[in-house]
Amino acid sequence: MNAVAALQLLIALAFLSIPLVRSRYGSRAQAAVEAELGRQGVRTTVMAENGMRLDAGGHETWAPVGIATALAVPAVLALAGNSAADTLTWIIQPLVVLVNCVILYSNLTAVPSVTAAFAKSDDAELRRIDVKSMLRAAEHGFPRWVMPYLQNLRHGIVFAGSAAALILLAAR
Repeated sequence: MNAVAALQLLIALAFLSIPLVRSRYGSRAQAAVEAELGRQGVRTTVMAENGMRLDAGGHETWAPVGIATALAVPAVLALAGNSAADTLTWIIQPLVVLVNCVILYSNLTAVPSVTAAFAKSDDAELRRIDVKSMLRAAEHGFPRWVMPYLQNLRHGIVFAGSAAALILLAAR
C-alpha cells in the first residue's frame, strides 16, 4: 500500500473520531452542561436557544467529515495509481495542518473565546454564565479518555502524519 495514502486515511479516521465521539457521548455532555447551568441559576435551555450543542450536529459533523473526505480523495487516487494524487496532496495536506492548528488554538483558548462571545450576546443569561465551569462540566460529560488523551492523539496523528506524508512525497 502507498505509505502516503495510508497516512492520509489514518488522518481521515482521526478527524472522523470527532463526530463519532460526539454522537456517542454528546448527549451526556449536554446533560452535564445543563445541570451546571441549573446550578448557576441559568435557564438550562439557553445553549439550545442560541444554537449551541455538544452532539455531532452542525459543524461538529460536516467539518471533520469534509476534511476526512478531502484526505480520502488523494489517498484513493494514489491507490488507483493516478498521478493527480501527488498534486492534491501538496494542496490538501498543508491545509489540513492549518485547519488542525485552528482547532488546537480553539481548544487552548476555549474559556476566553467563549467568554468573549457570550459577553457580546443579546441574551443576558448567556452573558452571566461561568464559562470555565460550564466547559469543565462539558468535558466531564465525556469519558476520561476523550480529553485530553483522544484529543492529543488526534492532534499527534494529524501533525506527525501530515509531516510524514509530505516528507515521503518530497522524497519520491
